Amino acid sequence: MLLCGFYLITKTTNDQQMNAIIITIGDEILMGQTLDTNSQYAAQRLTEIGVELVEMLSIPDKGKEIADTVEYAMGKSNLVIVTGGLGPTKDDITKKVLADYFNTPLVFNHEAMEWLEELLQNRHMAMNENNKSQAYLPRDCRILRNFKGTASGMWFERGDKILISMPGVPFEMEHLVDSYVIPDLKCQYPSLQFEYRMLKVYDLPESQLAHHLEAWENTMSDGLSLAYLPSPGLVKLRITAKGEAVNRLDASYESLKEVLTGLKYMEGEDSLESQIGEILRKNGVTIATAESCTGGEISRLITSISGCSDYFKGSVVAYANEVKVNALGVQLVDIERDGAVSESVVLQMAEGVRKQINTDYAVATSGVAGPNGGTEEKPIGTVWIGVATPTRTFAKKFVFSFTRERNIAKAASKALEMLIEGVLTERNN
Repeated sequence: MLLCGFYLITKTTNDQQMNAIIITIGDEILMGQTLDTNSQYAAQRLTEIGVELVEMLSIPDKGKEIADTVEYAMGKSNLVIVTGGLGPTKDDITKKVLADYFNTPLVFNHEAMEWLEELLQNRHMAMNENNKSQAYLPRDCRILRNFKGTASGMWFERGDKILISMPGVPFEMEHLVDSYVIPDLKCQYPSLQFEYRMLKVYDLPESQLAHHLEAWENTMSDGLSLAYLPSPGLVKLRITAKGEAVNRLDASYESLKEVLTGLKYMEGEDSLESQIGEILRKNGVTIATAESCTGGEISRLITSISGCSDYFKGSVVAYANEVKVNALGVQLVDIERDGAVSESVVLQMAEGVRKQINTDYAVATSGVAGPNGGTEEKPIGTVWIGVATPTRTFAKKFVFSFTRERNIAKAASKALEMLIEGVLTERNN
């Protein structure tokens, strides 16, 4: 027997693989009015502990659909995660359907009522009849206290199957997943093993990378797998190991790096914005950005990292040529001669913003994001990126795609990559 948290678990654990199905309930999800972030979050957290996701389902707030889907999921998987339909209104019917499915009555739960009273009092809210209805819970299940909201979670077991029902409000669901679902599953199933290693390959399309790795991939042993996760400007490679194959993961990862010799890659799964932040903070230096075609996307990425004020001073979004001239000191004669999308202009933008904002480093972009504005000489997707360091300024030209959003994303990613290159080169010399 295992003591998981405050609960005594009597189930015998074994080495079987646990698989799961996630069910999200709500008409608003099916209508596209609400983005289903719950499935994504639950899937990520479950995968981290070795649970294999086999299916994700979204269904309406209708009793028969909920019951039929639960029956299907319980028959196909060891673990069923249900989110949504636990609110205080009449259309929230999940609790009643699950009570009927597990043949247990809804009973007044005094402890849940105390939780409700405490929560509402702390929020300076009055108790109403709808709130009180949330204290009626299935008798034969484990109740999960929700410190973030009024709807309790519910943990049902039937034989070797588990169903966990949680509210659909994302921050409430995430709280229950982190507080109960993950730690208690790990305690109840200690044989679950799952690890992975990640690296990122730059400047090589997914199809060419897959061809390059085909022979190596064919030598992977049982329990190991390789996944390709393409993003703008890069492809993430994830090697996953399950069960006893965890012991062979590091050797496989090292052999993969040998096969990638000669290609441009970086280890780890941290984002470029996280990596540049770590490098800048470690070296005690600062940056600024001057953006034309990217329209502030680079600075958005940088400022998405908590603590970026340690190294990021500011940005100039110089979309119009007059802003490039007046705010950044770009010479009008160079714009008239070479065009705004040119090496000479982007070099001056990088140097100008570095001087104006008084930073150690700066990065600048100017390009044709599309879908209009391309020429034969400078087609859509043409982007110049410049980097200014304390000792040099350099620039590179890229031609990306025909899609505006992808061009902006790729340019921002490549700008961060070039900035990392510039800082590391400078600090290593």
